[in-house]
Amino acid sequence: MRVLLVEDQADLARQVKRALERSDHEVSITSDGPSAVSAATERHFDLIVLDVNLPGFDGFEVLRQAKSKGVLSRVIMLTARGEVRDRVAGLKAGADDYLTKPFALEELLARIDALGRRSGSTKNAAVLDIGNIIMDLDRRKVSQAGEPVELSPREFEVFQILMQEPGRTFSRDEICERIWEREHEYDTRTVEIFIMRLRKKLKRDNQPSIIKTVRGVGYCIDEEQ
Repeated sequence: MRVLLVEDQADLARQVKRALERSDHEVSITSDGPSAVSAATERHFDLIVLDVNLPGFDGFEVLRQAKSKGVLSRVIMLTARGEVRDRVAGLKAGADDYLTKPFALEELLARIDALGRRSGSTKNAAVLDIGNIIMDLDRRKVSQAGEPVELSPREFEVFQILMQEPGRTFSRDEICERIWEREHEYDTRTVEIFIMRLRKKLKRDNQPSIIKTVRGVGYCIDEEQ
């Protein structure tokens, strides 16, 4: 995978670059906002590992400019900021994932591998088709075994997050952050209610739910269902 690493801490950049190259990734490094945008738009990268705190302008602006120029690379944001609003800002701007510093290189590699497996999958598709469930994102309609399933707007949004990346486990916090903009506007228990409703509406006789609970972590779509 071609990876653009945008990181202004030279020591950290070298460590990450070595780790990625040992995993057979091709890595280019930039260390400021303007050069990151130039690199991302001049050459195709499968993935951008993007620090938030950069000289020139920050990672959020890099992401905004890159997306406005049609860059389709997947993005993992690295940030020392732990606030929900910063993570939400990155996800809403188009980032696919984030890691808060300090992080373990093993976790970064695992997330990169996970994104790589999903590249070219259903993430950007207009219709998601898993098992006997079809989700039409443009028409905002869901059907199961050919029968329509009526979902509320919020139920649709929660289900879409899970359907777009089958097999990936989303925590309650991450689901909330992708839907609600500010921390005080949500309670993670709300996600449990939406999951319960979705399971009820998608229930099949004597069959386990396509929405799987990963104990102590969150929820995912069971691709084997």
